[in-house]
Amino acid sequence: MRLTMTVAAIALAALMSPVDAASLQETGDPLASARWEDMRRQFFPPEARVLFDPRVKVTAPPLAENPMQVPIAVDASDLSGIVEVVVFADFNPIVEVLRFYPDAAPAVLGFRIKLQQSTPVRAAARTADGVWHVGGTLVETTGGGCSAPSVAAASPEWQSRLNEVSGRQWSEGPNAGRLRLRIVHPMDTGLVAGTPAFHLEEIEFRDEAGTRLMRLRTFEPVAENPVFTLQQAHGGKPVIASGRDNNGNVFTARIAP
Repeated sequence: MRLTMTVAAIALAALMSPVDAASLQETGDPLASARWEDMRRQFFPPEARVLFDPRVKVTAPPLAENPMQVPIAVDASDLSGIVEVVVFADFNPIVEVLRFYPDAAPAVLGFRIKLQQSTPVRAAARTADGVWHVGGTLVETTGGGCSAPSVAAASPEWQSRLNEVSGRQWSEGPNAGRLRLRIVHPMDTGLVAGTPAFHLEEIEFRDEAGTRLMRLRTFEPVAENPVFTLQQAHGGKPVIASGRDNNGNVFTARIAP
């Protein structure tokens, strides 16, 4: 197995720039997290090839002032043949944040998350050959974001506005092809006494012909009233967004350019 992994790493390195190839590694967590081995066991099968890969970029503020709304951007578009991307935070009480499946859209996604304490935030992209490519960044925060009650649930209007959707597309200029979706939802983690977990579970983006652009599976650490930003391969056409939460509430929205 070690020989197979080494050969795979050499083959991948041959396709990369010298700088990126020098950063490709199989062992030795670049973020030096005490929980990396736990994360490896939780998210990847024992036989899986797992490589730290600089082509998987995770962008976040180094210091997050609001632990309930931490902006994260994942860009794995430099890799080809991506099947799925899983995002997780090593030291969150609920470590898995979301998964996304970039069907006809690039593997690029922006969103906001809740953090309980300072932690590495990582994205692992699985390519069609079964290799997991891992990137990440360290986010410092005062913490408490996962165990604080949502602001949305405290509003007397939230039930009438639940799953209210707003969206925008950019059809020209530097943001051409970008699509943004916002959903009113408390995204309760279940870690607040007397408040059960209540969160969006699945979201799909399709064009009007029915071709799926991207599918998301979302979990409790996604920030309340979530906003998702993705990049279309071919913008300028209406997109249908639909989804449901863990209580069976559904939404559908048409986002025009």
